[in-house]
Amino acid sequence: MSQREAHIEKLKARLDEWNAEIHKLEAKAQAAQADMKIQYEEQLAAMREQRDKAREKMHELQDASEDAWEHMREGMESAWEHMSKAFKDAMNRFR
Repeated sequence: MSQREAHIEKLKARLDEWNAEIHKLEAKAQAAQADMKIQYEEQLAAMREQRDKAREKMHELQDASEDAWEHMREGMESAWEHMSKAFKDAMNRFR
């Protein structure tokens, strides 16, 4: 497996983790009182947005040529870290 493939697999695993966290929060939102439900829904929307941005970046990496991937990797890692932090911040608000 190339470094590129390994990196993409790592990103896929992170997306799977995020999806699991979103599902947990969705379950909490369903059980919440009306006022809290609105807050949960707002956080869920923010988390889904971050997840979708991350998925787009991963697809860009998958579609890039090997040479382009090497040039994109550093910028993509920075973008993923930013998205990961935003996702974690959103999750921590309801733990």
